Amino acid sequence: MTIVVTGATGQLGRLVVEALLDQNVPAGRIVAAGRDLAKVADLADRGVQVRQIDFQDPASLRRAFAGAGKVLLISGSEPGKRVEQHQNAITAAKDAGVGLITYTSIANADHTDMQLAAEHQATEEALVASGLPFALLRNGWYLENYTDQLRTYLEHGAVLGSAGDGRVSAATRADYARAAAAVLLRDDQAGKVYELGGDTPFTLSELAAEVGAAAGRTVTYQDLPVGQYTEVLVGAGLPAGYAAILADSDLGIARGELLVTSGDLSALIGRPATSMREAVVAAAASRHEGTVQGADDGWGREPRSQRALKRRRPRLTPDPHAPASKVAGPTPC
Repeated sequence: MTIVVTGATGQLGRLVVEALLDQNVPAGRIVAAGRDLAKVADLADRGVQVRQIDFQDPASLRRAFAGAGKVLLISGSEPGKRVEQHQNAITAAKDAGVGLITYTSIANADHTDMQLAAEHQATEEALVASGLPFALLRNGWYLENYTDQLRTYLEHGAVLGSAGDGRVSAATRADYARAAAAVLLRDDQAGKVYELGGDTPFTLSELAAEVGAAAGRTVTYQDLPVGQYTEVLVGAGLPAGYAAILADSDLGIARGELLVTSGDLSALIGRPATSMREAVVAAAASRHEGTVQGADDGWGREPRSQRALKRRRPRLTPDPHAPASKVAGPTPC
């Protein structure tokens, strides 16, 4: 029986496949499923089965799930379409006789009012209605939502948001991936609900302080009214509807809806989750290695040739799973 990982061509899915391989799961028992198989060609070279899927194409899902014992359903990347897409995957898994479907939901899905949670809540309801054995991985925020924007924070000397003094239990994609692999490799997981997040929650003010400390300069947190923050996100190039969802998610942080205290993540991965401070320091060190000596800010800048190339590139519509290009904008789960 195989383990199918949907979204294996994306960042989280790829990390789950790698985590399964690290746990000595035979490559031939893993199916890496996604839309662009060129992105997993190297996995195929290592013996992993690769299968093309499209959440809008139920037949492709049935083919990918054929013979599967377990399926990890990583939430789709198209907000507004995910309920239908996830239902297609659930139906295909049931038709294929899958023994367990594990879904990456959102933290505190059973009691959050965040707009972003609505599709996850509907998917959880669909799983219950399906009669399939299922487990829920209610993932919190990614630390990469913040660490990927260090250069922007330094450019403006500020982290922007509408989260007030709310605390967020963010963790790295790699930690969430290891947790998913652990659940996939355990028996008797039907009905399990894991609330996953970092061990040490933090405010955006604390994030700003850590970024400043890593760079040796002052970085502050500027708390904005949600309407103003939405306008800032739109100004950074995000579609208005998506910007509104992200700004609303900051209000969720302010209400404590992305605070996780279960300890489930560290228990699943067998060690403390990577902290915000560790992630910021690591990201700062990584960026510093690519700096040019004598550059204007001395930290976090790419070589001038690279910046010139970027200026020539056309502006693309932001991917729903990529943070805003110019300002702090969390990646939706």
